[in-house]
This record gives sequence, structure tokens and C-alpha cells, in this order.
Amino acid sequence: MSTQAAASHVTAGPRRTRVKICGLTRPQDLDAAVQAGADAIGLVFYPPSRRCLTLDQAAALRARVPAFVAVTALFVNPDAETVDRVIEAVGPDLLQFHGEESPDFCAGFGVRHLKAFRAGSPGMDTADGLARACLAHDQAAGWLFDSYSAGYGGSGSSFDTALLAKVPRDAGMPALILSGGLKAETVGGQIAALAPFAVDVSSGVESAPGIKDPERIRAFMRAVQAADGWHYA
Repeated sequence: MSTQAAASHVTAGPRRTRVKICGLTRPQDLDAAVQAGADAIGLVFYPPSRRCLTLDQAAALRARVPAFVAVTALFVNPDAETVDRVIEAVGPDLLQFHGEESPDFCAGFGVRHLKAFRAGSPGMDTADGLARACLAHDQAAGWLFDSYSAGYGGSGSSFDTALLAKVPRDAGMPALILSGGLKAETVGGQIAALAPFAVDVSSGVESAPGIKDPERIRAFMRAVQAADGWHYA
């Protein structure tokens, strides 16, 4: 059979939703996330958060991360000096901006970035408004959608996903990353409904703020894999 003919017999397999586990604070939790198959881990640099790390803590965790697992550094309305210090000390693969940062600020560090949007917040409480906010950040590698809460993420609250109806999904646009209230019991339905490129979980795999539960991590990963159509014995 020719290569061309063989190619015509190839059928599309299951899709694969990427998974980021955010708000890691302990080495054993990072190890559990990696062993469960997480594609990315998130380290928080937002002082009001109970998951916030010092530079030394973050550097120690970063040193445990193996090849092909991305490290994301999360900020909320930081100053440039704070971001620069994290880049120098931790060497993240991605920056994640979760506040009201401008497009120029986000793109100004020479590191690929995600821009988070709190769906339902003022100006992003309609599908048109949320889409406009996204398009202003078209230099991002991904658009992450979280719920609107005072704590800038990690609240465990969900949002009305109908607000995503007008977010561009064309090839070449930033990846759609779904967050906000996800857990093993709910992530499959959200994947089926929205087909995000990736999902981001923090409180949904915790036993306490900043304390991840290995079994909840494994259950979350199994739920994502099942929603994608992967079945393991």
C-alpha cells in the first residue's frame, strides 16, 4: 500500500485536553501532579493568596519539574520588578497574568504568557464584552477563563460558560483554557460542551488551600481522559 493510500485509512483518534494543576506549594504535591500526567504546573506569586510562594520555595519546586512539563508563574497586577525577579530566580516557561494587566505589560518580558479573564466581571459580563477583552490580548499564547471572585482565582466557583460563545476559536488564535470550579465530577461535562484546549484546576484537587490530594489529582486526570475518549484498564 502506498503512503498516500495508507494515509487515507488513518482515522482520527481521541482528542487530548491538556491539564494544568495550579497553586502547588509542596514537593510531594508537585510529584503527584507529574506522576498523574499533568502537562503543566502553576506557581502562585500573589501575596494575598494562601498558595503564594517565596522565590526560594518556587525555585526548589521548579528544580523538581522534569522535561516536557511546563512551569507557569501566576501574577495578579504585579509591578515589572516582581515579574523580573521571578523570571530570574525561577525560570518559568510561561507567565500567567490574572489581573487587569495591559497587553503591552503582559508581552513585555520576553516570555510567552497566558492572559486570564474573570468571566462575569464588569465589562466581561456579556459574550460581546468578553470577546472584546480577549481580542485586546491577541499576543497571548492562551486565554484562560475563570470565575469572577474577589480572590482572583482559586475560589472553586464556576461561571456561566455561555459567556464564551463569541470568543474566537479559529486556528492561530490563543488557546482556550477553562478554569473556575472544575473538579473530577464536573470537568468531563465541560470538556464535552466546550472542547477547550486545556483545563486548569487548583482547589478542585485540594484537601485544604494549597494542599493537594494525590487521589483527587488522579481522579481529575482520569475524568479528563475519559471525556477525551481514552480508556485505560
